[in-house]
Amino acid sequence: MLELLRQRLGGKTTAILGFGREGQSSYSLIRQALPGKYLLIADLNAEIRQHPLLVNDKNIEFYTGPGYLDVTGHCELLLKSPGVRINHLQPPVPAVKVISQTSLFLERYGKQVIGITGTKGKSTTSSLIHQILQISGKDSCLVGNIGSPAFHFTRRIKEDSIVVFELSSHQLEYTAASPHMAVLLNLFQEHLDAYPSYEAYQQAKMNIAAFQGRDDFLIYHASDELLSAHVQMLKSKAGLFPFSLSTPNRPGIFSKDDTIFFSDGHTDTAVWQLEQKRYLRGEHNLKNIMAAIGACILSGIPDEAIREGILTFKGLEHRLEYVGEYRLIHFYNDSIATIPEATIEAVRSLPNVDTLILGGFDRGIDYSSLAAFLAKSSVRTLVLAGAAGKRIGECMQAHSPHPQKILYINRFDSLKEIAFRQTRPGYACLLSPAAASYDEFANFEERGKRFRELVKS
Repeated sequence: MLELLRQRLGGKTTAILGFGREGQSSYSLIRQALPGKYLLIADLNAEIRQHPLLVNDKNIEFYTGPGYLDVTGHCELLLKSPGVRINHLQPPVPAVKVISQTSLFLERYGKQVIGITGTKGKSTTSSLIHQILQISGKDSCLVGNIGSPAFHFTRRIKEDSIVVFELSSHQLEYTAASPHMAVLLNLFQEHLDAYPSYEAYQQAKMNIAAFQGRDDFLIYHASDELLSAHVQMLKSKAGLFPFSLSTPNRPGIFSKDDTIFFSDGHTDTAVWQLEQKRYLRGEHNLKNIMAAIGACILSGIPDEAIREGILTFKGLEHRLEYVGEYRLIHFYNDSIATIPEATIEAVRSLPNVDTLILGGFDRGIDYSSLAAFLAKSSVRTLVLAGAAGKRIGECMQAHSPHPQKILYINRFDSLKEIAFRQTRPGYACLLSPAAASYDEFANFEERGKRFRELVKS
């Protein structure tokens, strides 16, 4: 990796745009490869000038504060962190000028990478694959959007290591390399505030497979019509392994006779019985399991290790997480659900939802399908928060009369008293907001944590 950095950055004026966790890991690795190279460091936060990594470095120039994006006009290469937006700048920053840690990492280690993306389910699928690999005895590391930046792991990656890389649209946007094995879970409306259009978001996601070759594999959800259309347009040279609960694709991963099968195109192998107990609830998680099965079998993992991994994997925080039973009411934290499709799947996965907490920051997502679903559901009470909650309420009125009682709250903490008062004993209260959290919280994790605190207190 150090040699690649010398080749790509050595003779060009380079700026690190964004000095969060990924920007810091990029700086540290660049300094190993090029100790004396002059670097531009740009971040909205002016306090980075006093960061311990930078305070004694004489070969840097800072761009901080409101004008930090001016750095784009003063460099030949822009090493952009995923969270920094530049697609709104005028004149546009030429794409050939922008590189990313993800692209550099895939250029160097791509043949060892299982990359996972999708609007929803990528963290669960990535973690499940990683657990199965570890159970089988493989040297596996889990990197990317789910945890630590990929550059943190360059020293520990060996020739036989498998890197499980969770990839967001922001990480993929300026990527010019693809992983050996690409997993595409779904495409829904998301991050509309960060892209000029929904189409631009989709194209960023498709970069995970855009640069694959004949020796690579592409695993994708065949029943997602939008996703399948993109795969067809891609005309991929990779080996295609679609997965579906309804269509028996060969080769592919499919469900038949209450069994999940993997087919290499010649032989169908039974891998998982649907009646077996599992912690991952819901049909959406069955799809995540199918994707993981495909990735692991194509990586040479025995069926026994795959079954053990599925059986023992308990899921992640804030994803249909069971908080507990309090005053005979069951509470579930699904704060990760920031789009309508995720909330619909959550309600379907829990048959006894009595109270549903929705809303938050409004990003302009279409809530008509969610309102239509809820109007026919058995949910009795909707607790609506924030600007998104108000718009969900407006969509519900279009389905009047509807059976639900609708209650509006101005602050998230107000839900506690309502949840205990409105939810019947023996039933469930579910936080599944269908909206982003950053009207009151920094992220969905903070929102889910606060929900747990309110319930348990």
